[in-house]
Amino acid sequence: MTTHETKMKKKNSTKLNVILLLLVLAIVIVPQVLKSDAEFGGADGEAEAAITEINPDYQPWFSSFFEPASGEIESLLFASQAALGAGIVGYYIGATRTKHKMREEK
Repeated sequence: MTTHETKMKKKNSTKLNVILLLLVLAIVIVPQVLKSDAEFGGADGEAEAAITEINPDYQPWFSSFFEPASGEIESLLFASQAALGAGIVGYYIGATRTKHKMREEK
């Protein structure tokens, strides 16, 4: 592979990364702008409200064995779980790409 081809690949990769970053920003910002007065809550609260509306006497058959002390701790645990999952997925993708590049170089 020539240096020109390498430079072109790097340039295309940079363009793709910028486009993807702009798309992610748009996905995050557009809903906040369009629905600035909306509450973005979780599905758990909505499901509980719907069940109570359908059957006010409903008693849950299961309760959580661990209840975080506050909403902040619950958010921390959720974010940690998401970060761990993203790390695992990122590691797998990186390892797969590296393995593929190593095969191409042989």
